[in-house]
Amino acid sequence: MTTAHPRPTTRTGAAAVPAPVDAGRWPDVAAVPKASRPVRAVAAAVVRHALGGLPLRARFPDGTILGQGGPLIEVRDPDAFHARIGTAGLIGFGESYMAGEWDAPDLVGALTVLASHAAGLVPAPLQRLRRLWALRQPAAQRNTRTGARDNISRHYDLSNDLFALFLDDTLTYSSAVFRGFPAEHALLPAAQHRKIDRLLDLAEVGEGTRLLEIGTGWGELALRAAARGAHVTSLTLSREQRDLARQRVREAGLADRVAIELCDYREAEGTYDAIVSVEMIEAVGAEFWPVYFRTLDERLAPGGRVALQAITMPHDRMLASRDTHTWIQKYIFPGGLLPSVEAVDQTVREHTRLAVTRRDAFGAHYAETLRLWRERFTERAEDVEDLGFDHVFRRLWAFYLAYSEAGFRSGYLDVQQYLLTKEPTR
Repeated sequence: MTTAHPRPTTRTGAAAVPAPVDAGRWPDVAAVPKASRPVRAVAAAVVRHALGGLPLRARFPDGTILGQGGPLIEVRDPDAFHARIGTAGLIGFGESYMAGEWDAPDLVGALTVLASHAAGLVPAPLQRLRRLWALRQPAAQRNTRTGARDNISRHYDLSNDLFALFLDDTLTYSSAVFRGFPAEHALLPAAQHRKIDRLLDLAEVGEGTRLLEIGTGWGELALRAAARGAHVTSLTLSREQRDLARQRVREAGLADRVAIELCDYREAEGTYDAIVSVEMIEAVGAEFWPVYFRTLDERLAPGGRVALQAITMPHDRMLASRDTHTWIQKYIFPGGLLPSVEAVDQTVREHTRLAVTRRDAFGAHYAETLRLWRERFTERAEDVEDLGFDHVFRRLWAFYLAYSEAGFRSGYLDVQQYLLTKEPTR
């Protein structure tokens, strides 16, 4: 367990008004950026433009209300709110929430409205000048072999106990597949197994299959594949995940069939009958998509099958944002980028001998999965605090889970299961 964050002096929920911010841990949240009056004025004008015609309400302390009615956004500190947006755009919007300068009783509802209108929130003239004002991705977050290890560690090595608080007993951190909606937390383990089984079926994993898994998670897919009789090599860059996954493999009596290795996908060796990779491509980075798919091609035996699960975003939005720095990259998944369906198809076609044989989308299932995680995280806010994570961290993660759920509920985000095949040698 990692407990690197200091405890607050008062106990607060994830959505409560926060106590003073620890400037050592959260420097860009603790300090409102210096912004000139013109910068704040432009930001205020952009906010008025963005929110004025939307089906929500943004209420300011002076009584001003923007929007056409709907979920409420309560702006508590307009000067700080506009200063952050004016200097850091959507990163500032997220940091302003972390600082408690705005809130929303129905955070998912408010963010769903914003996600539904994402393409038009910034006026067209400013969109055309995006390269001039948008923050650039830090070079340190490139997913080189060293950078990828650091990026993965910042998220997945936070604490196994933290993830266990809001995931189900399978410790599966990707979209489930439900039989119907609304879903219940008690049904989540079965829904996660349904997702895993669909992927294993796509890859035709069975007795004697040599399976490579890229991205171990906490080992549930490897365990389920080994129970089918497969011989599994699973790769991860997270020491916390590796250690717990190995423990779970030993406890299941499957150590002779599953090897969990701390290894970059680019360092994988050998050939395999099947490859499965669940929501791993999002952490690869656009620069390395060709390398990732070539690795799948090189490691897959002729006649083999690859089953991928990938979160996707619209192609035009991916192109617009691929070189900019986002709130999610800064605080949740450094170096990450969601691909589009078009980007996956193009990369596979241009850089591999693989063929996209099948693609199934199920974004509504991810929205429900995230709702269950978010509700459990909120319910267990005090347990999160007991692990040593402060109130800013809890607001950060409440925002992340709500932000992600809103993306799927709005249709801005989707999730796909892919089957890639490779022709047998003649």
